[in-house]
Amino acid sequence: MRDMTVVDYDPSWPAAYEVEIDRLRAVLGDVIVRAHHIGSTAVLGLAAKPVIDVLLEVRDLGSLDARDEAMQEAGYEPRGEFGIPGRRYYPKGGDRRTHHVHAFAVGDPHIEEHLAFRDHLRERPDAAAAYARVKREAAAKHRYDPEGYVRHKEAFVARTLSDALGRARRRPL
Repeated sequence: MRDMTVVDYDPSWPAAYEVEIDRLRAVLGDVIVRAHHIGSTAVLGLAAKPVIDVLLEVRDLGSLDARDEAMQEAGYEPRGEFGIPGRRYYPKGGDRRTHHVHAFAVGDPHIEEHLAFRDHLRERPDAAAAYARVKREAAAKHRYDPEGYVRHKEAFVARTLSDALGRARRRPL
């Protein structure tokens, strides 16, 4: 049974991301074009479930799919698109998750969304604090219900993503 407990920010999370991305590069090699630390553990000071989210931009999904066995050997469970067209999703750690890998082909619009959301929270402490409150409330109400936890956050995430994309698209290049 997965536990949705949200904890205070842990300053070791960025280093944990770096260790894992080195492992993933060893497993996937030149399939990876770029890698990003995303999710709440990528936002300084933000409370989070202690699961490191990794976003991979890959050359193409077929090349990544061909490495599913290697990902399994590295402890990841290939789950295919898992509800998001064009994504490949790999959780690690079973019910005691440690990492999530979200992979998209270079240029997929989901990449911009994930990075805009993360950057918005990094740049707007008020938004990050509000998100922490929503996450703690979701965890309190849905501690062992991952779907309920996600549903509880949906409206906040949608509003914040809309704001984040608007800000990102207004930035000069």
